[in-house]
Amino acid sequence: MVFTSHLFLFGFLPVTLLGFWALRPARLRLGWLTIASYVFYAAWSWMYLPLMIASTCTDFAAGHAIARSSEPKLRRAILIAALTINLGLLALFKYAGFFADTTNGLVSLLGLGKPLPVLQLVLPLGISFYTFNSLSYTIDVYRGRIPPERSLLRYCAFVALFPHLIAGPIVRYEQMAQQLARLRPRLTADMASRGLFFIACGCSKKLLIADSLAPDVNRLYAAHAHLGLTGSWLAALGYSLQLYFDFSGYSDIAVGLACLLGFEFPQNFNSPFKADNISDFWRRWHMSLSGWLRDYLFIPLGGSRGGTAQTARNLAIVMLLGGLWHGAAATFVVWGAIHGVLLAGHGVMRARGWTPRSRVVNRAATFLCVVAAFVVFRSHGLPAAGDVLGGMIGLGGIEHGSALTGLLDTRFALTIGALLVFVNVVPNTWQVRFDGSFVKGLAYGALLAAAILAIAGPSPFLYYQF
Repeated sequence: MVFTSHLFLFGFLPVTLLGFWALRPARLRLGWLTIASYVFYAAWSWMYLPLMIASTCTDFAAGHAIARSSEPKLRRAILIAALTINLGLLALFKYAGFFADTTNGLVSLLGLGKPLPVLQLVLPLGISFYTFNSLSYTIDVYRGRIPPERSLLRYCAFVALFPHLIAGPIVRYEQMAQQLARLRPRLTADMASRGLFFIACGCSKKLLIADSLAPDVNRLYAAHAHLGLTGSWLAALGYSLQLYFDFSGYSDIAVGLACLLGFEFPQNFNSPFKADNISDFWRRWHMSLSGWLRDYLFIPLGGSRGGTAQTARNLAIVMLLGGLWHGAAATFVVWGAIHGVLLAGHGVMRARGWTPRSRVVNRAATFLCVVAAFVVFRSHGLPAAGDVLGGMIGLGGIEHGSALTGLLDTRFALTIGALLVFVNVVPNTWQVRFDGSFVKGLAYGALLAAAILAIAGPSPFLYYQF
C-alpha cells in the first residue's frame, strides 16, 4: 500500500484514524494502531509479516534479558545473539544473492570449480528500516541509555508504526517511548492542521514534481550508451532532483501522518542541496540514517578520536557499509565508497586548512560531487554509470538537436532549471510556519487536491526498494 494512492488516502487512513481516536483505553488504541500497521504491511505481502513480528519479539526479549543480567559477558552474548539474528535475516534476504553472484564471478574468473547456488529471494518491504529501528533499541538498552520497554504491545506499535515502517525515518525508541506511554487524549486542531500541511507538501512533491520527472529520467538512463554532454547532464540532474523530491515528499508525508496520530517524528530532510560541504550534506540528507550510522557505527569504530588518518578510515568504512545498506549491488557499494572518499578527503582538507573560503564555490563543488555520485546510485550497472559520467565530461560529444528531441522535450530541460533554483532558494517544509489561517489553509488544500487529482496509478516511492 502506497501513501499516495486512493486506497490509502480514502480507505485505510480514515478508518485507522477514526478507530484510533474513537477508542479510549490506551491498550485498545495501541492494539488498533498495531493491527492497522500490520494490515498496512500485509497489503504488500502477508507472507513476510511473521518475519517482522519475529524480529520485533527477538529484540523485545533481548532487551529484557540484557537488563536482568549483571554479568558483562552474558549481556554482551545476548546482544551479539540479537544482532546476529537481525543482521542474519537482513543478510539472507537482501545480500545472499549478491554475495553468491560475486563469489561465482571470482570462482569463474580464477577457474576454481563449480559455482555456488544462488538464492532467489524476494526482498521483504521495509526490512532495512525496521531492522535498524529494532537494533537501535537493543543496543541502547545494552548501553544503559534506556530501560527495557515493559509492554510488548507498545514495542510492537513502535516497530510497526505505519508512517515510518517502509522507508523511515529511522525513529529510535527513546524518541517514541514517552509518546507511546502517554497517548494524546484527543487530536488538537494544531496537530491536525500541521499534519495536513505536511501531507499536502509531501504529496505535491511526490506526485506533481518527482513523478513528472520520472518518465524523462527513465528514458535518458535507458539510452545511456547514446547520451552526449547535454543528455548526460540532464539525466544526472533530473534523477538527483527526482530523488530529492521523492524522498523529501515521503519524509513530509510520514511526519504529517504521525501528527494525525498525535505523534512527533524527527526531521529527516533539511535542504541537502544547500549544503556547504559533503559533511554538511550528510547532516541534511536522510538525517535519521546519518545519525544512526554515526552513533552505532562511526563512534564505536573510534569516531574522530584517533587523528585525521583514523577518522578518514572510519568515515570510509561507515559510508561503504551505508552504501551496501541501500542495496545489494555493485553500484550501491561504489556509491558508498565515493561518499566515503569524499568525506575522508574533506576531513583531511579541513584539518589542513585547504578548503575554499568561498561559500558559493563550496556549495557548487558539493552539489556537483553529489550529482555525479547519484549517477552511480541510479544506474543499473557500473558500465551504464560510466557512460553517463563519461558523457558529462564530454566523452560522448555534444548531441545535435534532433538527437535530443527523440529522448526528451524542452519542457523537461526548463523544469530542471526551475527546480535547481527552487531547491537553492525556497525554504524547506520545516522552515515554513503554518499558522492555520484560512487563506493558507485554502492554498494548501488546493495543493493537496491538485496532487490527488494527479494520481494515475501505483507509484511507489523510490526508497521503498531499499
